[in-house]
Amino acid sequence: MRGDLGILAAAPTAFDQAGGEPASGGDYARRDGGPTVAVRRLVLTDFRGYAAARLATTAGPVVLTGPNGAGKTNLLEAISFLAPGRGLRRARLGEVDRRRRDETGALGAPAAGPWAVHARLATPAGEVEIGTGREAAEGSERRTLRIDGAPARSQGALSDHLAVVWLTPAMDRLFVEGSSARRRFLDRLVHGFDGEHASRLNAYEQAMRERARLLRDGPMDQSWLAALEDTMATTGAAIAAARREVVARLDQACAEAVGPFPAARLALAGEVETWLESLPALAAEDRIRSRLAELRGLDRESGTTQLGPHRSDFRVRHAATGMPAAEGSTGEQKALLIAIVLAHARLQLAQRGRTPVLLLDEVVAHLDPLRRGALYGELRRLGAQAWLTGTDAELFESLRGAAQFFAVADASLAPA
Repeated sequence: MRGDLGILAAAPTAFDQAGGEPASGGDYARRDGGPTVAVRRLVLTDFRGYAAARLATTAGPVVLTGPNGAGKTNLLEAISFLAPGRGLRRARLGEVDRRRRDETGALGAPAAGPWAVHARLATPAGEVEIGTGREAAEGSERRTLRIDGAPARSQGALSDHLAVVWLTPAMDRLFVEGSSARRRFLDRLVHGFDGEHASRLNAYEQAMRERARLLRDGPMDQSWLAALEDTMATTGAAIAAARREVVARLDQACAEAVGPFPAARLALAGEVETWLESLPALAAEDRIRSRLAELRGLDRESGTTQLGPHRSDFRVRHAATGMPAAEGSTGEQKALLIAIVLAHARLQLAQRGRTPVLLLDEVVAHLDPLRRGALYGELRRLGAQAWLTGTDAELFESLRGAAQFFAVADASLAPA
């Protein structure tokens, strides 16, 4: 990354077009006057279509409107990198670099150096500066991270300052497709309560990949395999336990509907999770170690890992009817997702004294006026900073006076 905060000097023109510093009276807070977490300044360098952009906001909702392909989702993706993981598109880091376009409009070689994102956050504990981006070495897929100018110990350190949760059009089929996307969604919710969850996931997945490689290619070093399986057991049991705890709390929060949004019931299904219902954590770890050793032959033949939290599923059903979410209409599935995100925000506020930053990409276009108004009302009640995108600015008119509006066109910003 180009220095920890060096990108602050970038793109004054884009910043001026977006309105400069927000008015001091424009801050947005919960109706009870409590604090919230918000991105107050966002600076991009060579990120997707943005050569440089600089945006200052208040603590309230931010509405980004413009045609498809204008760069709205790219701004949300930049904010998603303030959370652990690979961002809302799960892109390879090199794919995020700004690229030149040829005469046909197709993307080609990188246009400049690696991408970088800087954000200034307002939090209940005070302001925090976060800088992140792709490591400068050519072809590197490592992400650098600095918090208040100092290198962070891991991406999990981000969870100490904020949680970021998003809904995108790609998630419209979350309940009907494979379980991996549901686990990722759940893990983002867990990050808001457990700052070490991301580090455990990384350690577990790295050990699982290395074990699979050894089983496939050798050498069949028993002590090496046992060490990897020990890592998988300790981190795997902790991952499952953290998920179980958050799902239990969130299930209670989701059991009560907010306005026209449906009440949801949540559950976590998996072999390790079942063991944790009756076994203490250390006994569950021992059972994972034992089973992984027993399954080496089957795992080698199948090329998969048969046991672990990577095979768990996050299940959602409609509380009133008991119907699995996957069997509901597209509109009801979207409403259930929004209900879960809002319940998570309420739970964060109750337990941690803060709300997550919400990235809601093209969400309101699928809501009827009643649910749209209920969403805006709940955001106002919570004081959560939500970044909302859409092609139709009229859908957001009831937020005038409570939100900042920006028009996005060809990766440039202007007040709207």
